[in-house]
Amino acid sequence: MHQSPTQIRDVPLKARKIVVNVCDVVTRRAARLAAAGIVGILKKIGRDGTGGIAGGRLKGGGSSSSSRLRRTVVTIEGGLYVEYRMFREYLHEAVAEILGEEFSPYVVLQVTEDGSGIGAALIAASYSSSEAVDT
Repeated sequence: MHQSPTQIRDVPLKARKIVVNVCDVVTRRAARLAAAGIVGILKKIGRDGTGGIAGGRLKGGGSSSSSRLRRTVVTIEGGLYVEYRMFREYLHEAVAEILGEEFSPYVVLQVTEDGSGIGAALIAASYSSSEAVDT
């Protein structure tokens, strides 16, 4: 009997296919949940085409609504997005589906490097520029 490095012996093809299908379902679900979070934030700040508090449209000009929309770049960091092609594809697909055909071309998902460091720097800068704290 051949033993693999994972110490799992002779797994039938049918069982391996089931595991692959379960992993795909979990990946798709995770991507859809991430997309819902991204679109939820876009909606909250008005960058989903609804013109919420930050108004995703440019002022003035243009007769069609799509000609006045601003592009929004969402930066994403993480090995899952970078290394796992199916997760990335499912995420793009879900964002496009939730936003709809009219607005999804104006939202770009972009990979960023060192996002944690940048985020920490922004929080530190924001904290140090706030009012002095009594000690």
